[in-house]
Amino acid sequence: MKSVLEYKKATINITEEKSIKNINFSIAENEFIYLIGKTGSGKSSILRTMYADKNLSEGDLKIFDFDLKKIKKKEIPFLRRKIGIVFQDFKLLPDRTVFKNLEFVLRATNWKSNIKIHERIIDVLKKVELEHLKDKYPNALSGGEKQRISIARAILNEPKLILADEPTGNLDPATSESIMNLLLEINESGSAIIMATHDYNLISKNPKRTIRVEDERLFELSKKT
Repeated sequence: MKSVLEYKKATINITEEKSIKNINFSIAENEFIYLIGKTGSGKSSILRTMYADKNLSEGDLKIFDFDLKKIKKKEIPFLRRKIGIVFQDFKLLPDRTVFKNLEFVLRATNWKSNIKIHERIIDVLKKVELEHLKDKYPNALSGGEKQRISIARAILNEPKLILADEPTGNLDPATSESIMNLLLEINESGSAIIMATHDYNLISKNPKRTIRVEDERLFELSKKT
């Protein structure tokens, strides 16, 4: 199966004194991977290298047809259009409705047709079962609803890779499980997903390939599907 991402002999600096060395792993199309490790171990730094928000110190990283070691600044928006990102703190624009939050992303990625924009937003809101909240502002939403909107935003451009950074970190167990089920559905529909998490309960219920960040190294724990 074709890889969407591959690290070769990579090093990522976490702080001036700390770095993750000798990173070698790839992710196949449609694969679901957990990235686990203690707070401060470097999980978020690894994810940031994937969308060109942080440079490698050494080695190589290729995502789709992009060589991240050689990528030009003007090419980064094109890379990011192929990647969906889900954050722990949602990062929704507080002064815009749910619909306008999603519209902002589409217009920023060169969607022009008002009709197609409307259709796409309604389509993703239906997928996350929140079409009825399209005219609400973020402060009127629960944590679980905000995260579902964040996921809707991440899938707007039908990315082949989704990066989820602690997507259930601020949510109660029942809500976390519903978010996990949504991510699994998206994965089954064709997107590879890398999920950084501390939630070992979710991992035990939904075993997948797991990579641990520990002592400035990556360790593969399991390969389950």
